[in-house]
Amino acid sequence: QVQLVESGGGLVQAGASLTLACVGSGRTFSNYAMGWFRQAPGKERVLVARITKTRMLTNYTDAVKGRFTISRDNARNTMYLHMSGLLPEDTATYYCAASRLVAAIESGQPDYWGQGTQVTVSS
Repeated sequence: QVQLVESGGGLVQAGASLTLACVGSGRTFSNYAMGWFRQAPGKERVLVARITKTRMLTNYTDAVKGRFTISRDNARNTMYLHMSGLLPEDTATYYCAASRLVAAIESGQPDYWGQGTQVTVSS
C-alpha cells in the first residue's frame, strides 16, 4: 500500500502562486509514476500533470502549460505542483496519484489516490 498526503491548498486571488506538496509513504517512492489531478464542482476529475519515476519526464494538460510545474524529490518522498498565474477556473480539489505504470496515470486509473486539497482562486 502507498499512502499519499497532499498539502498546500488554500484561498488565493487571481494571479497569485501556490505550491502543493504530496508526501508518499509505505513503498519505495521512486518506483511510482506520479500525477496531479483536479476536480471542480460538478465536473469530472481530470489529469493536470504527471511525472515519471526517475527520469522525471513531465507532461501537462493544455490549460496549465506555462503556468504550472510538476516536480518530485525522491529522496524526500515528495511531489510538488507549483502553480503560478492562478485563474478562477483553476478552482478545484487537487489530488495526487501514484502508479507503477505512467499509462495508468494518463488513463485516469492510478493505483493510489491522496485525499485531496482544496484550491480556491477568487477573481
